[in-house]
Amino acid sequence: MYIIAGLGNPGGKYNGTKHNVGFETIDILTEKYGIPLDFEKHRSICGKGIIEGEKVILVKPLTFMNLSGEALREIVSYYKIDPSEELIVISDDIDLDPGRIRVRPSGSAGGHNGLKNIISELHTDLFSRVRIGVGKKPREWDLADWVLSGFSKEDSVLVSSAKKRAAEAVSSIILDGCAAAMNTFNRKPSEPDQTSANT
Repeated sequence: MYIIAGLGNPGGKYNGTKHNVGFETIDILTEKYGIPLDFEKHRSICGKGIIEGEKVILVKPLTFMNLSGEALREIVSYYKIDPSEELIVISDDIDLDPGRIRVRPSGSAGGHNGLKNIISELHTDLFSRVRIGVGKKPREWDLADWVLSGFSKEDSVLVSSAKKRAAEAVSSIILDGCAAAMNTFNRKPSEPDQTSANT
């Protein structure tokens, strides 16, 4: 069974902000696979269903971004999953250009407070993550203001496409593993799929 957690902040005022692309990718998965988010448990909104033949629980932590790990620790403990094999976390990334996504099987938080708290609470950085580019902070912006702001019209189009690709990446991780998903999705959308190009 997989726990698929999209990070974000609860509350309507955060809809459409850079920090909430994880939540919005979960929404894409709920629609694509018919998995309603219909119960609240472990300080999260959750939904149970099937993706690519595997049981999954879709999760939106309600703890606010910086305490995401507290909710996920409860869920991981309750369902007794192995984070390195069965946890996928979707988050924003200011170091990636809008429209880019990056799949990784482990690694540091990269300055992201939600990922930092997850690593702290789970005592491991060994879990798959799908990061969605939201663009670098302009010099004159405060970081908190930047990640809690919306997108320009141009970036909104790019990020909308990236969220759909992030949902596809989650399916790919479940179906073929993280390494295969990295080969397919860790490239610019205009670049050829290296796997396909070499066959």
